[in-house]
Amino acid sequence: MSRNVTIGAAQVGPILREHSRGEVVERLIALLRAGAAKGCDLVVFPELTLTTFFPRWFFQDESEADIFFETEMPNAATAPLFEEAKRLGVGFHLGYAELTVEDGRQRHFNTAILVDKTGAIVGKYRKVHVPGHSDDRPSYPYQHLEKKYFETGNLGFPVFRAFGGIVGMLICNDRRWPEAHRSLGLQGVEMVLVGYNTPRHAPATPHLDRLSEFHNHLSMQAGAYQNATWVIGVAKAGWEEGADLIGGSCIIAPTGEIMAQAVSQDDELIAFDCDLDLGRGLREHLFNFADHRQPQHYRRLVDQTGVILPPE
Repeated sequence: MSRNVTIGAAQVGPILREHSRGEVVERLIALLRAGAAKGCDLVVFPELTLTTFFPRWFFQDESEADIFFETEMPNAATAPLFEEAKRLGVGFHLGYAELTVEDGRQRHFNTAILVDKTGAIVGKYRKVHVPGHSDDRPSYPYQHLEKKYFETGNLGFPVFRAFGGIVGMLICNDRRWPEAHRSLGLQGVEMVLVGYNTPRHAPATPHLDRLSEFHNHLSMQAGAYQNATWVIGVAKAGWEEGADLIGGSCIIAPTGEIMAQAVSQDDELIAFDCDLDLGRGLREHLFNFADHRQPQHYRRLVDQTGVILPPE
């Protein structure tokens, strides 16, 4: 029985503060249809797909930022995307800002969901490695206030059985941390879906700006190879509200090779037929965790330094 899944990486060009949810959803539906035309089983959208990257602004009253959050999913604005996915028989991954009530209080998360071919939500992930700062830095050309507007995700690193395989999700900065990929790899993940909004210029480390695209691909290619999994990295790209967001959306094989890559900074759909069994040889031999991994030595490191490592 075939274990091939055709995956579309749906890069999204700039979204401005003035753009409505409805306008954005129309663009996403067009990309979903483009994926269906290419035979995609699953289309992957980026981090915070539905709005501009609002953490670049400092709001004195944090509740002013709540207009960028979704209180339910689907909702009136996004329902047409779910309905079109069901009609086309194409699943999707969507990143968005989530406002919910848990433990009797409002919670704010940077969230991604996995939706199957029937339009049903089958998985949710909340970003763990929240970057940036929480204080106002008016000297910066734009800010990165994710720590002000988002809490650390509280769902761990779950995997989901969907699309004929084992699927995990990461969001943006998560991709830079080996522990995130490994936490999924230890659960046998076969596809990792990663959405990102990454500016080319980092005010705190401008000397690294020239390496933005290189580091983006490096982290995902390493995660793919070291965990013998497909990684689908999808950007919100282009010049957005004063920030130049890198593109480079790509589909990476378990060998670490980039099999398809976007060439623009705009809305663009790339697709590849992914063989989920391609990583099997790596998992059975080179990266056979049961035979070669030495967790007892990692535990000693934890005892000595207090470093928190992935589960066994």
